[in-house]
Amino acid sequence: MTNDYGLVSIITPTWACAGFIAETIRSIQAQTYTNWELLIQDDCSTDNTREVVERFAQGDNRIKYECNDRNSGAAITRNNALKRAQGRWIAFLDSDDLWLPEKLQHQLAFMTAHDYAFSYHEYTEMTEDGADMGVYVSGIKKVGKWMMFACCWPGCLTVMYNRERIGLLQINDVRKNNDTAMWLKAVRKSPCYLLKENLARYRRRRESITPKPLWKRIWAHYPLFRVAEDMAPPAAFFWTIANVFGNGVKKLFYVKKV
Repeated sequence: MTNDYGLVSIITPTWACAGFIAETIRSIQAQTYTNWELLIQDDCSTDNTREVVERFAQGDNRIKYECNDRNSGAAITRNNALKRAQGRWIAFLDSDDLWLPEKLQHQLAFMTAHDYAFSYHEYTEMTEDGADMGVYVSGIKKVGKWMMFACCWPGCLTVMYNRERIGLLQINDVRKNNDTAMWLKAVRKSPCYLLKENLARYRRRRESITPKPLWKRIWAHYPLFRVAEDMAPPAAFFWTIANVFGNGVKKLFYVKKV
């Protein structure tokens, strides 16, 4: 029998992921820790995502579906889901990624044993079709404010925080890196600690591995600081360069082929 650490609210924004979301939901239902609610926030999908989710929800009242009034982007969709959360704990899983069965149990035990309010863990990558890519992603043991500004250490599918200590997080409307925008707010309340265990699988979609010009990859970080953090342009430019460099260090030393 597992300990009951309290309700976990799982935040799952989605848009047109009918081909993946069923597998994502099954990975949540397979959790050894069962005290959770799954908050699926649909950004007006153009496919049959709603029908897929409702088939699961009919047999499991922990699954709660809501659709935005209009297509609003990932940042606003996450905000809307977070407003619905009732749990002591907040966890994140996008609608094409997967958790391993012990994810919630092990992360909750880790956080409560050390009295951590904010944590992340290791994960592996898979192809769009679900094949193992042989990529293992880790990170540093403790991510403080400036280290989070310099690099997005946590993968979104790995993050959990204590809502009673971090509070309700809401971010400005940024199209890219909106998960990082969330962590920049959370880390002001608590450092983020690493659980050195693989507990999830990140789906590397084909469009995400398409090569992009370097300037576009760099420029994508600028709104994170200019819009999400409301920084003046010089400060936003500085942290854009620092973040690009920091993510390069992460890829060099903490993303390994296995």
